[in-house]
Amino acid sequence: MVQDGSLKAIADWDHEFHGIADGSVTTIHIATVIPDEDGRFEIELPNFFKQTAKETHMNTRKQITEYIATQPEPKRSEMQELHDIILELMPTCKLWFLDGKDEKGRIVSNPNIGYGSQTMNYANGKTKEFYQIGISANTTGISVYIMGIDDKKYLAETFGRELGKASVTGYCIKFKTLSDIRVDVLKAAIRYGIGQTARGESLQ
Repeated sequence: MVQDGSLKAIADWDHEFHGIADGSVTTIHIATVIPDEDGRFEIELPNFFKQTAKETHMNTRKQITEYIATQPEPKRSEMQELHDIILELMPTCKLWFLDGKDEKGRIVSNPNIGYGSQTMNYANGKTKEFYQIGISANTTGISVYIMGIDDKKYLAETFGRELGKASVTGYCIKFKTLSDIRVDVLKAAIRYGIGQTARGESLQ
């Protein structure tokens, strides 16, 4: 809307979003314009929906910090320790935070933190970007996800015996507490997973 030379965006969508039945409509001043004699003008509009890579990264870091902070002790400290361990292995990795909800807002999994990036290939020919390593708090402890390993027996057969008190599946290592497992063996498993799906990630 242009009023008195001022170009404004009318955010009438906020009434429905916030459940407002009656009230003033939010307007955002964008620029002051001078139309020509035909009432026309040109202006480059800002993209209100685009976040910079830096903004996205900072927002994800905040979500991760808040998620870890909500965990009860000792899980909180151990999640933070795992987070630091993975960042030591992947210092320049992309960070993810998935809240465990589907597109309709229904809870379908535990929230999880992801590290790195890989392309997942599906049988129907579709592809999807996803993380390489993930961690999540569960009701009984912590899960570590090592994604993209083709041999679903490899983790259990290679690391399961020396790992300690942990449940190991094709891509998930689940344990109650870090004191129940050998952290050096867990790090070796994570390193292997990163190596299998590396796409410009630098291992430390």
